[in-house]
Amino acid sequence: MPVENEVKVRFPDGAGQARARIEAGGYRLVQPRTLESDRVFDRGGELRRSEQLLRLRRQGNRAVLTYKGPPRGGRHKTREEIELEVSDEDALASVLERLGYGVAFRYEKYRTKFRADGEPGIITIDETPMGVFLELEGPPEWLDATAARLGLSPSEYVTASYAKLYQEYRRARPGLAEDMVFDDSATIRTPEKQP
Repeated sequence: MPVENEVKVRFPDGAGQARARIEAGGYRLVQPRTLESDRVFDRGGELRRSEQLLRLRRQGNRAVLTYKGPPRGGRHKTREEIELEVSDEDALASVLERLGYGVAFRYEKYRTKFRADGEPGIITIDETPMGVFLELEGPPEWLDATAARLGLSPSEYVTASYAKLYQEYRRARPGLAEDMVFDDSATIRTPEKQP
């Protein structure tokens, strides 16, 4: 069973400072800054309530469907993750809709990925509409060692999803769009979101 281990860390100093810190730590760029557009599918909130996720991601010319199981306890976010590349994103979205799944949440981020030779994990800089985050993904011992190498503390770890973080962000800023996107006019309305 494929398992994902990750933590996020808020990085208020901006993407440039994040990149400088990562590169000073010996990590090299493996994916340039790329827009990722994600659609989270659900059916009446059943997946959200059971802390599962069904996501369709567009990244350049690539589309990936991801299932994530409920998170396990601990200071890292650890959960089952199954991913597959999709050749026809629109057809898959139509199949999901026919099965009763609608888009429950959309979010976007500009993601830049880094890696060190011989190491099992990835560091990303995520530039989101609510700020910059570093995301570390890899084995638990690598997460802690890499965080320390970057001058980050386990007390800074965030294990909440971007959907949960954005809900909190919106509570403090009434009037923001339901979806975490860079252009509010691009928000897609589906049966899942209708009142």
